[in-house]
Amino acid sequence: MKTKNIFVLGLMTIGTIGLTGCSDSFLEVENPAADPIDQYYKTDAHIQEALVAAYDPLHWPDWGNGSYSPLNICSDIMADDVNPGGATASDMLNWQLMANYQADANNTLPSLWVDEYSGVKRSNDVIKYVDDALAAGNTDITEANANKYKAQARVLRAYYYTNLWKFWGNIPYFEVNLSGNYLGTQYKADEVYDMIIKDLEGAIALNALPMKAEGGQEGRVTKAMAYMLYTELAMYQNDASRYATALKYMQEIINSGSYELYGDFAALWDEANEWCSESIFEVNYNDDNHARGWSSPIAVGGTVLPRLMGPRGWTSGVAGVDLGWGFGTINTSTVALYTANDARLDGTCWNADAAATANGVQYEKAWGDTGYFLYKYLPRPANNKDAGWDVDLNFNNNYRIYRFSETLLNAAELLLRTNGSAATAAQYVNMVRKRAGVSELPTVTIDDILNERHLEFVGEGKRYWDLVRSGKAPQVLVANSAFNRTNGWTASKKYLPIPQGELSADPNLVQNNY
Repeated sequence: MKTKNIFVLGLMTIGTIGLTGCSDSFLEVENPAADPIDQYYKTDAHIQEALVAAYDPLHWPDWGNGSYSPLNICSDIMADDVNPGGATASDMLNWQLMANYQADANNTLPSLWVDEYSGVKRSNDVIKYVDDALAAGNTDITEANANKYKAQARVLRAYYYTNLWKFWGNIPYFEVNLSGNYLGTQYKADEVYDMIIKDLEGAIALNALPMKAEGGQEGRVTKAMAYMLYTELAMYQNDASRYATALKYMQEIINSGSYELYGDFAALWDEANEWCSESIFEVNYNDDNHARGWSSPIAVGGTVLPRLMGPRGWTSGVAGVDLGWGFGTINTSTVALYTANDARLDGTCWNADAAATANGVQYEKAWGDTGYFLYKYLPRPANNKDAGWDVDLNFNNNYRIYRFSETLLNAAELLLRTNGSAATAAQYVNMVRKRAGVSELPTVTIDDILNERHLEFVGEGKRYWDLVRSGKAPQVLVANSAFNRTNGWTASKKYLPIPQGELSADPNLVQNNY
């Protein structure tokens, strides 16, 4: 796979932007001619290259631009399922402080800010190139393709902004790339939400996306992915005015026949079952002789997430598991939530102590060790055996963002919130429970659905946001010695401090009151 820089993009106060290829077949970028930017991006093929670049920052949060910011861990450590872990109480200090609601401008997620704004910038580029080509009367790009490219770019832009909005709330927002001093206008969180969801509505209205990606195109934005993002936005904002539309979108996915629950919950996380019937959107990672390394963190390749989340000092290959760095251990209180017959127990919580005893090995206990690790992203020797560069950074585990089980649980919750069919809501919840092998519920409440989400999505970056949007965070996220948590969550902790580097670059940015 070739990954050649097309050009060197300018610096922005919100991050330094580069350009590399992505990590799946449709994301391959050939080395183009060295034409000026305003001349190069005039053809359909060249605009597709810019679109490839807009997808690339999806891969960066695990480790790119200077620090580790995997979305699942960085969300869940602020909830009640996942410990920061690591070697000591100061290992990944920003995570330790975030988990204890003590983050500050120097201990937050600076790389994630850069990653997501890089995605915004590249998405804006695609939209401009398409509009410029059409304005110039370029017949090389059809109206259908123009709408398809713009729809993808606008959904990607909304996704990148959603991550920024959820973590920081009060952020700069722009749909035309900045120039001059590169200082953008900072908006209040509610204003940002309004702009994101209206842009997403515009992307959906283009009606240019398939419900499901065609074979070989997995990883591209689809209508189902856009619908899931819309629903995530509306539900996190508690925007009741959009619940009916969100419910319509969820039921459209359900009734499309394009997706269904995969029968074996634990097997969902195998490489063979990436992009299975349940998968709506994943970020593709690949270990096939790619070049991602410590000196090239945003190059094409795999992910470091499994290495982060495995047991420290583990004997590689024992129980089919590789060694890790001990981050993201699972709390015993979370393990206790599952009944013994729930398939999600073994498909979520891997008992390292039991495996060590059974195989006569030992491992190094992590900070705040519980003995349990996230099965979903365990490091396995088979998953980086083809890495042609640094094996730590090149596991081939795709990162799951949206699954069909979430579609069902979203629909169930929205039915109850819009006074829809309680029987249908229970049916959707019980589809998820049946797959897990647990008894069905005759009726369901909002709390039942939130509890089901808790069991279904441990370690997937959903729980913290569910607690915040439901108003349960102050009661659930309290000081707890079992979590090494000495502080409780308050409303002021909803948005992380803006990174100091951004404040220094833009004196007009107002720090969040954390």
